[in-house]
Amino acid sequence: MKYSYKIHGMHCQSCVEKIKSALSPHVHILTVTFNPPLLNIETEREPKLNDLNHYLLKDGYHLQSTDQNITPSKQAGLANYYPILLIFLYILGAALINNVAHYSINWQTIMNQFMAGFFLVFSAFKLLDIKGFAAGYATYDLLARHWYYYGYIYPFLELGLGILYLTETLPRATLYATIIIMGFSSLGVINSLYKKQKFQCACLGTFLKVPLSIITLIEDLMMVLLAALMLFVYIISADHL
Repeated sequence: MKYSYKIHGMHCQSCVEKIKSALSPHVHILTVTFNPPLLNIETEREPKLNDLNHYLLKDGYHLQSTDQNITPSKQAGLANYYPILLIFLYILGAALINNVAHYSINWQTIMNQFMAGFFLVFSAFKLLDIKGFAAGYATYDLLARHWYYYGYIYPFLELGLGILYLTETLPRATLYATIIIMGFSSLGVINSLYKKQKFQCACLGTFLKVPLSIITLIEDLMMVLLAALMLFVYIISADHL
């Protein structure tokens, strides 16, 4: 079967040879063109886009599936986001149950426990295949595009935030870090959505396939909003002491 991909990051004709050299050991290349920047390959089964990008990103290139590669089953729909919604409900449910069992209802405690669960669970999915996550994340994150190894660091940033929320250590610094990290991450999603680029969301690593969409943006901005709200409450509470 034949598959086509748009190539991002090409600057001149010499890029064609670099891309051929990087991909030829892994797939059968039909053509690579500079204008338009397109890659055409032929394989028995569709290759993973994250794998192809992993071979290219160190040289500053990344691929995007063309419309003809997107089958109806891969189109964005509510069913595609079932894994994320289910995980959110489980984490929220655990925070509510734990809060009811050990405390009176305290929304600040619930939010803190939810944030801890979110970052711990989502970092775990990324660490299951950190190499694949880094390749996928670099297709749309603004920093990972230019510094590939940020994709290897990001899961540990989430893990660290999860531990800090769980232990309630350095609460104010944790909230500021959440706003900065998740806010910056949302900029890459906004950029890709604005350009109507079709990428796979790397929020759940490579094991659960979720398309990059407005749901991804809502996920990032929700963490920013919760952190900002908690920070506001924390500052107000501290001023009254």
